[in-house]
Amino acid sequence: MQLRGTDRRAQGATGWLLGLLCCLGALPAVAALPRPSGLEPEIAFWLRIFTEVDSAHALVHDDRHLAVVYEELSLPAQASAAQRRRLADRARQRYRKILLALAAGKRKGLSHAERRVLSLWPEGVSNAELRRAARRIRFQQGLADRFRDGLVRSGRWRPYIEQALAREGVPLEVAALPHVESSFNPDARSHVGAAGLWQFTRSTGRRFMQVDHVVDARRDPFLSSDAAAQLLSYNYSILQSWPLAITAYNHGVAGMRRAVRRVGSDDIEAIVHRYDGRAFGFASRNFYVALLAAVEAEQRAAEFFGPLEPEPPQARIVVRMPDYVPAAAVAEAFGLPLRQLQRMNPALLEPVWQGSKYIPRGFPLRLPAEPLADSPQRLLASLPQSRRFDEQTPDLYHRVRRGESLSVIARRYHTSVSELVALNGLRSRHRIRAGQVLRLPYAGAPAARPAIDPNAPVYVVRAGDTLGGIAARAGLATGELAALNGISDRDRIYPGQRLQLRAAMAAVAKARPAVAVAVEDVAAPPAGPAGPVDSAPAAPVGPVADVDAAAVAAALSQPPDEAGGELLADPSDYLVAGDGTIEIQAAETLGHYADWLELRTQRLRDLNGYAFRRPVVIGQRLKLDFSRVDPETFVARRIAYHRQLQEAYFTRYRVTETTVHRLRRGESVWELTRRRYRVPVWLLRQYNPDLDLDRVRPGVAVLFPRVEPVDQAAGDSSTLAEAS
Repeated sequence: MQLRGTDRRAQGATGWLLGLLCCLGALPAVAALPRPSGLEPEIAFWLRIFTEVDSAHALVHDDRHLAVVYEELSLPAQASAAQRRRLADRARQRYRKILLALAAGKRKGLSHAERRVLSLWPEGVSNAELRRAARRIRFQQGLADRFRDGLVRSGRWRPYIEQALAREGVPLEVAALPHVESSFNPDARSHVGAAGLWQFTRSTGRRFMQVDHVVDARRDPFLSSDAAAQLLSYNYSILQSWPLAITAYNHGVAGMRRAVRRVGSDDIEAIVHRYDGRAFGFASRNFYVALLAAVEAEQRAAEFFGPLEPEPPQARIVVRMPDYVPAAAVAEAFGLPLRQLQRMNPALLEPVWQGSKYIPRGFPLRLPAEPLADSPQRLLASLPQSRRFDEQTPDLYHRVRRGESLSVIARRYHTSVSELVALNGLRSRHRIRAGQVLRLPYAGAPAARPAIDPNAPVYVVRAGDTLGGIAARAGLATGELAALNGISDRDRIYPGQRLQLRAAMAAVAKARPAVAVAVEDVAAPPAGPAGPVDSAPAAPVGPVADVDAAAVAAALSQPPDEAGGELLADPSDYLVAGDGTIEIQAAETLGHYADWLELRTQRLRDLNGYAFRRPVVIGQRLKLDFSRVDPETFVARRIAYHRQLQEAYFTRYRVTETTVHRLRRGESVWELTRRRYRVPVWLLRQYNPDLDLDRVRPGVAVLFPRVEPVDQAAGDSSTLAEAS
């Protein structure tokens, strides 16, 4: 957040542009988003920031009473961040001195500056309020020029964003949110690692899109817009209020549930003015009002900025990749410069363009809509089998030792520093730490093996083959291939063995889908429902939360990226109540609590009257002993545990949709969770935070997330190696 100093073709795009230009002079009521009169001063402040004060100027103001603006400052041309900080500090000191003098009771012999500051406050303002105001002086840089640029840029993606929001039932006014988050700049990054048009952090983004070292969908305006719509819809499903759901986009679902409990109201005006949660800072408090101001600024754009011509959406073709393919081979097949393909697919990271990783199977590749040499299907089909692969190049890892530098590691593994930086998304080539896990480029002998020719009747097993790997490359289920060849032990095949393929291949050929192609303005929305979800795919994925050690190591090597340490999409309450108790959450045991408190588990059993071997029950409250660890340290350790658990899971799976399941007589929520929907209990709890899952009666609706593997082809043929 920058609160600091399937197919609509040309006709649909033109209609949107005309619609925007026609409404620029009017200000209709924001129907789905309430605009309380008590928030008008805050809205007016942000409207001024978005439309009057440009980035060469800044306002010095009170951070709780935004109508109190002490001064508009001019910033030096090309001022650095350090220069702006110094200027802001001097302004704060100047007005702090004035406010403290007034807070001391001075009302006579006032200087001009003191009289002016006092006049900004209501008559009879108390000395105590002025003393508090001396601690609340804030510096906000203007955004009017960036907002105008964002209005022009937004035309590229606005039709698609509105489609994505409509699919999820999100008010269309929320399409203005990227003005608040990034000024519609898809390359924007924040100091906490949030990225893209919608400013997703890695951990929140992973729930709804692929975010890893090969694909970072946060950088793609289309993929991230789908994810933003899903997240907002999820927030609303928990909070049942659009103002709260929108604020939760910045502050988190758990934070907003806590705000409602503390204030005793779900009214956004009451929360903005009365909630004083420690983590409810300026950005969270102002997130909803800033959106309302952005909506108004859009609707009155002609009045504020004069005539505007938003950039038109560009028709593009979307092709879902049928195999893993090198980017250079794809560019050659379509007759496109590699750089053009890269510009159109910003989600694909540098390792793909450098050639150390392939474009993943299933990736929605965007191509220009101008005529190609042939249809996309034929051009992809023209790729030789030697350039199609059934799996990604393996990941190799190195754990940094004390005293090592990137250059030392690069020499050891015969690679370059720049490739290590790109593969690991490092911000600086000079900053790595002991214990950090780095990915290495794969340059081993056997590359990922090519897909098997669909016309081949027989496959001869080679050294290193597995039955599952052969089946995946042939487009078969492992069981089918085993049955066709009379194999009872799937782990026992040998080099030179001849495996029959033809009968099974003929059976699956009819079912194998053709290359999926769509033409769009900006991008075609994915087929079928998309929503806030995360669970098991149709095909078995093994244990419910099967996350391999290498993936966990990679996830845990990432620094925390959520402000305040909370996971924004997690509604669970991890805090300690005033009476020293906590609510037991999924995936927690007495052993966890004892470790975090540095106690023996028996102490917790005695404190709560628990017999030996009695398990804790999700949703119940447990009394804790803070004699060795303070509550803040306990909460930090608890949240870190859940972050690691969730980030490791979302490294492998992402939510694709939700299903409302009305419980039938004889059904068990736990059996449905494990066997049918195949999601971890902690994720089910996040979608049903107010439901006592131990006492669900027949007829009650339970919201189940559905998930799919981030890399559906990994399965049992993936290869992860640890390099020491």
